[in-house]
Amino acid sequence: MAFEVLDEHEQGELVRKWLRANAMSILIGIAIGLLLIFGFQQWKARELRSHAEAATSYGSFIEAVEAKKADDAAAVAATLRKDYPSSPYAVLAAMRQAEIAVEKGDLAAAAADLDWADKTASESSMKSLIVLRQARVSLALGEADKALAQLDRVAKSDYPALAGELRGDVLAKLGRIEDARAAYQEALSHLDMQSPGRTFVEMKLGDLSAAAEKQKS
Repeated sequence: MAFEVLDEHEQGELVRKWLRANAMSILIGIAIGLLLIFGFQQWKARELRSHAEAATSYGSFIEAVEAKKADDAAAVAATLRKDYPSSPYAVLAAMRQAEIAVEKGDLAAAAADLDWADKTASESSMKSLIVLRQARVSLALGEADKALAQLDRVAKSDYPALAGELRGDVLAKLGRIEDARAAYQEALSHLDMQSPGRTFVEMKLGDLSAAAEKQKS
């Protein structure tokens, strides 16, 4: 007999039989659903708590840096790397440590901090900024070829003026004058006429003429 022609009593009996036969499966399904909901809520709460703790630690790191308490700053930064490695705050602290190392003239330490940040960062524009800084440090270390390879990793849409200027610096160092000229011109195309950085790029572009003449002689 087709289900649609059963009377109301027969339909009810059929449903009750099905429920009795599948009661355990239904209960297990409900239990799993509740566990998944509870587990997600717990995970979300942990993520929020971890984010807040990392933000607090980063605040302490900045306070230590501004107070020039180098040992305290280093300790907090180490904690961020150890306990919150996937947090953007750990990456920001590493980038700030690299800046401090550059200011002290410790380029090797700066390169190490930026390498850690590069491996850890996940956000695209943040990663591009880190790579730009890596290239700048590599150039300062006299490793122009390495700097050029690093610049190739920067997304074309990320910081085009900065990337173009730095590429020009690297190519000029390698003696590739025409390529450097093209890179500086590319940088200028992304800078407003009123931009403070435009004057410096124009000066570098002008210096290439002297460099070209020197190559000819």
